[in-house]
Amino acid sequence: MSLSILAIDDSRTMRNLLRAALEEAGFLVTTAEDGADGIEKLEAANPDVIITDINMPVMDGFGLIEQVRQSKCSASVPILVLSTESSDALKSRARSIGATGWIVKPFNDIKLISAIRRVARV
Repeated sequence: MSLSILAIDDSRTMRNLLRAALEEAGFLVTTAEDGADGIEKLEAANPDVIITDINMPVMDGFGLIEQVRQSKCSASVPILVLSTESSDALKSRARSIGATGWIVKPFNDIKLISAIRRVARV
């Protein structure tokens, strides 16, 4: 069974890079351009893992994490933050509201795929 991934990033280039890397690994990928778009696509995507950027327009990654954790259907889905940010304060804030892990961009395909498999609960 393929894992389903919801990848959220406001950069089209980053969404395309994520899609290519994750589909190459055999994952089913849904992309969204910001947190609000991600919330809209969440139920239909039914992801095993969510990957989100932090700095995005409309709804940032923190808002997305908070909404996912409040949702009955997705409260336990692992959330990996993929961001250029690397401060301990931001990482701590993300973990305190429910992020599972943090990966700093640019990402290494093999390490990202390994992290996804490690946190997936299927």
